[in-house]
Amino acid sequence: MFSLLRRSVAQQVPQGAPFRAVLDDTLLRRSGNKIPGVAWRRDPLGPRFQTNFVRAQRFLQLSAALPADNGTHRMVPIAFLHAPTPPKPQKPSPEKQAQYRADAREARISVLAAQQISQLRADLDQDEGGKARPLIVAFDGGYTNSTVLKNLPDNTICIGRIRQDAALYFKPDPAVMKPRGRRLRYGKAAPTPEQIRVDDDTYAWESIPLVHNGISHQLRYKRVTDLLWRTTGTLQMLQLIVIAPLGYRLRKGSRRLYRQPAFLICTDAALPPEQIIQSYFQRWDIEVNFRDEKTLLGVGQAQVRNESSVEAAPAFAVASYGMLLVASQRAFGTTREALLPPPKWAANHQSSRISTQQMIQQLRADVWGRGLGISNFSGFASTTPPDSKPEKCFFPLASAVCYANS
Repeated sequence: MFSLLRRSVAQQVPQGAPFRAVLDDTLLRRSGNKIPGVAWRRDPLGPRFQTNFVRAQRFLQLSAALPADNGTHRMVPIAFLHAPTPPKPQKPSPEKQAQYRADAREARISVLAAQQISQLRADLDQDEGGKARPLIVAFDGGYTNSTVLKNLPDNTICIGRIRQDAALYFKPDPAVMKPRGRRLRYGKAAPTPEQIRVDDDTYAWESIPLVHNGISHQLRYKRVTDLLWRTTGTLQMLQLIVIAPLGYRLRKGSRRLYRQPAFLICTDAALPPEQIIQSYFQRWDIEVNFRDEKTLLGVGQAQVRNESSVEAAPAFAVASYGMLLVASQRAFGTTREALLPPPKWAANHQSSRISTQQMIQQLRADVWGRGLGISNFSGFASTTPPDSKPEKCFFPLASAVCYANS
């Protein structure tokens, strides 16, 4: 099912354009003590000043960018992998303890992420015309490490978030390299990303227009190319993108507040900064996928306890959700003319794309209409506004009342 979704998304991408994907993990809360894969996990919704723990399953999701007619994108899940950790043995022998440590190293989320990226690259190479298509994967700072970045397949570009105090280096200067002895691999230490952000004399700000969720922003950024990082090694030349904090107001006329700056690295030193910023901003849509999957579709709420069922049931629901997104894009695009009219109590605000709730309502209307033998179920709904005043009564009201009582 996920391979069908991947090929459907690739068909919508223009020929030769990169295949964009995002990567992240999520938790499905489960309270059973005997459900396979359930363990204590750090609660991502807990406050910053207190680390809370919940019992949950961990899943790794890959979502691909499905282009729309108005230039926007919608993320469609193309992989949903169960990522449990091995249970710690009680009073183990030295052999079992060594085996547990080996299994724990292989079950790390970074190792699974690197495997999923390599698998996606291999699947794209097998598709028609996919071998020449570059793969761009964006993820958060949890995956910007040596496990992922040092195991990238060919024709794959990664964009990730980096710490503000990361130790970066310039390329080694050939003039200072010794003719004999150990070859110099790293040059002088480069400024940290935070130092580059505050140094306006050496590194000047550039600006580009960015449209995100139908809202246009004037984004400021700084770009530094040909950098090295010990985490990725000497074989990958990186470029750093520093995004200035975006200003906002809680209400009209209030004090201007600022969000946190973002520091991005890209494994392709020649990729235009507009594509890097756009690819990373698309990463947020995977959080929308998680919200829809948990709140609207009830992923993880199936009462199953078998080892294969706890993996297959959530994956089947997520694959069905992806098919709903692709089918809605093919049927309607970004227009709402063929959709059911909204109820009278709904707000008149029109978003830049069709919501998942509207897709589910349209699917119910189509299925129920087919079951009732109605070709056009939406014909029951009338889009004409009702009369503001009732019709005038042309007969005596007293006679009408007496006639009704008789």
